[in-house]
Amino acid sequence: MTITETPASYTAASTLRVTADNAIEYAYRDLGESDVPLVLLQHFRGNLDNWDPALVDALAVDRRLVAFDNVGVGATTGATPNTVEAMAHDAIAFIEALSLQQIDLLGFSIGSFVAQEIALIRPDLLRRVVLASSAPQGAAGMHGWAPEVIGAVGAPETSPEGYLSVFFAPTKTSLEAGQEAAGRIFGGRTTDRDEPTTWQTRQAQYDAVCTWGIPNHSLLERVSAIDLPVVVANGDSDPMILPRYSYLLAGLLPNARVTIYPDAAHGFLFQHHSQFAADVHAFLEEAD
Repeated sequence: MTITETPASYTAASTLRVTADNAIEYAYRDLGESDVPLVLLQHFRGNLDNWDPALVDALAVDRRLVAFDNVGVGATTGATPNTVEAMAHDAIAFIEALSLQQIDLLGFSIGSFVAQEIALIRPDLLRRVVLASSAPQGAAGMHGWAPEVIGAVGAPETSPEGYLSVFFAPTKTSLEAGQEAAGRIFGGRTTDRDEPTTWQTRQAQYDAVCTWGIPNHSLLERVSAIDLPVVVANGDSDPMILPRYSYLLAGLLPNARVTIYPDAAHGFLFQHHSQFAADVHAFLEEAD
């Protein structure tokens, strides 16, 4: 693929479109340059504009970075499927539409579930994987989120207060960082903003989350087939996907390490964007 532009920042990146073999037109943003691009998989109900520009810019300093809306999300056409497996196949269709032969993958929240599935379905496509706020399929206690969590982020009309209560820890330092991140995310881009995610996407994604979390000890063994280098990361106070699942997942993966960020919750990668980006860079630059 020929990159037609190299924007200086994620805020300035145009929203591009490509039609895949599944007849879906995907919306995406593309910046930076490198032989192996880093592809981002977004969180529950998130679209292109829900990535923190400070994080994306830091990640794209010396590599190509591609963020996209999966099927039915934001400006991408179609209806959002209600299983992680289907989302993974849809993501693969997008990657193939860009003619990408090998990628690094960063999945956040439900995006980290999709990343695991891609690694199982198409391991030769991936070089290295970062799983942020993640859990393996079948983990006990993951069948849906706590009432206060889904109440905060799953209501028909979300609020800044609900976002902050889940994505940031209930401390002065974390909440201040959350306010700064929210300012960058929701106020940084004023034109060419993405379409908001729909209620259909919310329902389908939460169905997929709940199905992923049905306790099933035998399904935990699936990830042992992922022998790629993996980093599993989380905040130490994540109420949405508890840090213990990071340790469980990393223990099941044959080639993984865990990093837990202090005084942080689900949005640790936005709060600690500089450190997280540096850690991801170091991991991706390691010799294979």
